[in-house]
Amino acid sequence: MAHGQGHSVDEYLETIYFLAFPIGEYRPATASNAIASRVAEMLGVSRASAGEMLKRLEAEGLVERGEQKEAILTPTGIERAERVVRKHRLIERFLTDFMGYTAAESHVHADELGATFTDDMIDRIDERLGHPDRCPHGWPVDTTTEQLENRELVPLSDLAPGDRAMIVRLAEHDGELLHWFYDQGLVPGQEIELRSAEPAADQFTVSLDGGERAVSERAAAGLFVKLA
Repeated sequence: MAHGQGHSVDEYLETIYFLAFPIGEYRPATASNAIASRVAEMLGVSRASAGEMLKRLEAEGLVERGEQKEAILTPTGIERAERVVRKHRLIERFLTDFMGYTAAESHVHADELGATFTDDMIDRIDERLGHPDRCPHGWPVDTTTEQLENRELVPLSDLAPGDRAMIVRLAEHDGELLHWFYDQGLVPGQEIELRSAEPAADQFTVSLDGGERAVSERAAAGLFVKLA
């Protein structure tokens, strides 16, 4: 995460983009403050800070308010958000594939570096890396591919015990959680089976590679899988 309250317009756009093109079944947030609260929660800032930034994005024509006062990305906002997202994912690949950072480290540094790379540099990185399909955490570099694939994925927390699935993407907005996923071997391409689900006790149990892992609800909501 960026230090202090200083999240850039781009980081906000990335977060709003994630909420605007959700994974699985689309459930629109209706409350007028829903988007500000979710953005604040995901970026670890106060609701007031998020509200201020949303006003700024609105003034810049990147976001507009819908009928329920919800924030909606304008066509300009979507275009810029998609560019930001692609840039972030390619920088992550550059950091892992070329500079030897771990997948979890790459996310943190990509946020810091985002603004320093021009669009031309990003195109050159893309070419030099042979046009990678996905970032290290499984998110497609091409946003159209990502949005189409969203429909085929569900969070682990939506599975029923006995369901088998393959991990496709890891939520990135929580750095600690991301590190934990890698420590536990919960990585893209890994096949898992949900053994038990007890949301009330904040615990899901999954089996992988012959072992079992206890997964919290927060982690289960951030593991995006494709049913076998």
